[in-house]
Amino acid sequence: MKIAILGTRGIPANYGGFETFAEECAAGLAARGHDVTVYGRSHYVSRDLRSCRGVQLTVLPTLPWKYADTVVHTLLSVLHAIPRRFDAMLICNAANSIFAWVPRIFGTRVIVNVDGIERLRRKWSWLGRAYYRLSEYLSTVFADEIVTDARCIEQYYRDTYRARSEFIPYGASTEMPAGDSALKELGLAPREYFLYVSRLEPENNAHLLVQAFERVRTPRKLLVVGSAPYAREYIRRLRETRDPRIAFPGAIYGVRYRQLMANALCYVHATEVGGSHPALIEAMGLASLIVANATPENAEVLQDTGILYSRNDVSDLAARLQRVNDCPEEFAHLRGLARQRASSEYSWNSVVDRYERLFTRLVGQRPHTTGAH
Repeated sequence: MKIAILGTRGIPANYGGFETFAEECAAGLAARGHDVTVYGRSHYVSRDLRSCRGVQLTVLPTLPWKYADTVVHTLLSVLHAIPRRFDAMLICNAANSIFAWVPRIFGTRVIVNVDGIERLRRKWSWLGRAYYRLSEYLSTVFADEIVTDARCIEQYYRDTYRARSEFIPYGASTEMPAGDSALKELGLAPREYFLYVSRLEPENNAHLLVQAFERVRTPRKLLVVGSAPYAREYIRRLRETRDPRIAFPGAIYGVRYRQLMANALCYVHATEVGGSHPALIEAMGLASLIVANATPENAEVLQDTGILYSRNDVSDLAARLQRVNDCPEEFAHLRGLARQRASSEYSWNSVVDRYERLFTRLVGQRPHTTGAH
C-alpha cells in the first residue's frame, strides 16, 4: 500500500509522543514492504532530509504560531498529497479532522488518530477549546475510521458522539539502553534520582510535582525533563523553586532519554489530560518504578504494575515519593511487572500489526505477514 502519515511535526522524532508514534509506525510499515511517506514541518525537520528508516519524508512550511501551526501544516500536507494518489492517509490529532473529507473525494481512505481530549488542556482559550470540541465531532463524520489509544477515550467517543472507534494503543520498546553517558553528563548515579518527563504545560502538572518533592526528605535529586514552545511563563515559574535538588535540563531525546528512564529510582507521571501517554508506556517498557496520577487513562495503562496517587493531590504524592525513597525494595517487583505488561500489551510490533490490518481492510488488500507477531 501507498500510505501517508501527517499531522505531526515530523520524523526523526524530536518533540513528543505523536512524533515517536509516526516514526515507529511508519518504519514498521515500510519494513513490511509498504510505501510510506511522513509529512514534517520545516521548523522541526531539515528540508534536506529525504528519508528516515526506510520512510520517505516530505517537509513543508507552516505558521509557527500556537493556534495555526498544526492545522496550516496539515492543510498544506493534504493538498500536497492529493495528486500523489495515496491509497490511505493517517491523520494525527483530532484538530486536523476538518480536512479529512478532502482526500476521500479523490479516493484515498482516511484514518484519524484523535489522541486524547485535547480541549481540556489549559493552554487553549475558549476559542481553541470550542474548535477542538467541533473537531472531535468532525473526526466522526469526515474520516473513514477514527483510532483511539485508550479504552476510556474509546468510551468517551461512544458516549458523546455514538461513534465507533478502533482501539490501538501507543507502543513501547523493552530493549534496555546501553551505557550511562546521560547520567554522567548530569552528575547522576543510578537509582539515586527521581525523574519526570513531559511537555512542561500546566495540565501535565510539573508544578504539583515540584511542590510535592520540596516536602520529601531525601538527598536524591529530581530531574524535570521537558520543554514546550508556548509555555515560557509557566516554565519560568517552575524554575523559581529554591530547592537545589530539582534540576531542569530541558528536553532530552533518544538514547540519552532512555538511559535516564532506565536508571531512575522512580519515574513520576503527573499528567491528567490525554489518552495513553507515551512516556508512561515507555517507562513501563524500561522497567521503571512508576508513581502516577490516578486518572482513568493512567490507571488503565498501569493496571497493577505501578503506584497511583490521589488525583492532583500534592500531599499524597509527597507521601508516596517519601515511601519509595525510604523503602525502594518494597516496590522492586513492580519493575518486572511493568516491563512484562509493556511487552504483552504495548509492543510496537503489535501496534504496527493493528494499523496494517486497519489500512488493509480499508484499502481492500490482503495483509502482509511477517511471521513474527
